[in-house]
Amino acid sequence: MTVTVVVCAYTRERWGALQDAVASLRSQTRVPDEVLVVIDHNDELLELATKGLTGVTVLANRSTKGLSGARNTGVASSHGDVIAFLDDDASADEGWLAAMLVPFDDDAVAGVGGWILPRWESEPALWFPETYYWILGCSYAGLPETGATLRNPIGASMALRRRVFDEVGGFTSGIGRIGKVPLGCEETELCIRYTARHPDHRFVLTHDAVVHHLVPASRLDWHYFRSRCWAEGLSKAAVSSLVGAGAGLASERRHVLRALPRELASSLVSLPRHPRRAVTKIWLIVVGTALATAGLLRGRLAVRRSPIRPGGDELELLTEHREAGDTYRPAAQTAG
Repeated sequence: MTVTVVVCAYTRERWGALQDAVASLRSQTRVPDEVLVVIDHNDELLELATKGLTGVTVLANRSTKGLSGARNTGVASSHGDVIAFLDDDASADEGWLAAMLVPFDDDAVAGVGGWILPRWESEPALWFPETYYWILGCSYAGLPETGATLRNPIGASMALRRRVFDEVGGFTSGIGRIGKVPLGCEETELCIRYTARHPDHRFVLTHDAVVHHLVPASRLDWHYFRSRCWAEGLSKAAVSSLVGAGAGLASERRHVLRALPRELASSLVSLPRHPRRAVTKIWLIVVGTALATAGLLRGRLAVRRSPIRPGGDELELLTEHREAGDTYRPAAQTAG
């Protein structure tokens, strides 16, 4: 089984983190057969990555601007039987890729999600609710144990069989992050689209495949929390418009009904010992839930006016190169 790892980047501000991400892939116990770094419409970063990164193929995003288009460019350019994705601000433990591949021994497993830990830029934010670690791009309280079935992996650390893309196309634009706009859920829609066609296949979680996701101080302020919760609601509305509210919101309902009440209860218990920390957690859980719900309602109104079409240019790009048998010549390649 061959493996391609795709890393997407859009800003020079993360250049140091991108170097760390690529370096972590070189130290894997199971070395990737191919590493593709896709630069999202940033000529300066493209030139820097072409000159500064060795042992990888550097590509310019030739699809729509944003994370979905960048990922689709990577998929269309890849050769692996499995395509893994690592964020440009995450670094993988040396056993990450080997652990990600273990569940693929079961042919019914279409994709795998790894375990994502926060790498705090400053002091650990003990006041931040762990049920909301998804805001930080990390695994959050409420996720199941190793081997359990997921609706979808978290995009910062996931691996999908090539057949997922061959059969249902790529990530849908209009959902995924564009630059610093904190939308998401493109992997959610893709996985739901695939399992709707193959209900006997599944996506699973493994805690053994660990990556460390950088959490800058800027992600720990009120503005980011507020905008991220609101954007999550908007994104879920977009996903639901494509796959239906039942599939699009099933995991969120379970999270609200099970995980959030557990953390609220534990925060109440800890009030006498850590009053400030507990009150902050309770407030963020309540306000975050309200903001995400409001974003969902606002998003539903928006998609009624301007419906999102599954796929688009990126799917046509993928199909074009598959049918032509083209390996999608990279914009630039570095050798090490």
